[in-house]
Amino acid sequence: MAVCRGSLFSLFSLQLRPAVTSHLLPAATTTQHRHYAKPLAGLGKKGKLKLGPTVEKVRLPVETDTEKLVTHVCGSHPVKEGREDVKLQDDSEYPEWLWELRTGKPPPLRDLDPSTKQYWKRLRVLAMKENNKRMKLRKF
Repeated sequence: MAVCRGSLFSLFSLQLRPAVTSHLLPAATTTQHRHYAKPLAGLGKKGKLKLGPTVEKVRLPVETDTEKLVTHVCGSHPVKEGREDVKLQDDSEYPEWLWELRTGKPPPLRDLDPSTKQYWKRLRVLAMKENNKRMKLRKF
């Protein structure tokens, strides 16, 4: 038996290796490396991760002048700078329909006319709410 360069390793690589590797699984013959992610910098004491640049809250100035609060619509242009707030006018300057707008709760279903679209929309919403409550109580 001729051994190249007189080493035991060469004997293993020439004669025994094909017989040994044929019985092993490919995963067992390869060296597996674990490439874990590096620890992220910027973790605080609590371990919260900050993603992306931090955006600070925009604090809008609060009007404290009582005279201006009574006569103007304060904050009517919060996005655009350098604009004046809208001055309130007399009630006679506004259209009549503005004072007839309903600002409270919607009327109950019994007060609506069944021939209107508003009645049927309201009926559908109430039926869906009731159905959702029943489904929540139902056991699976």
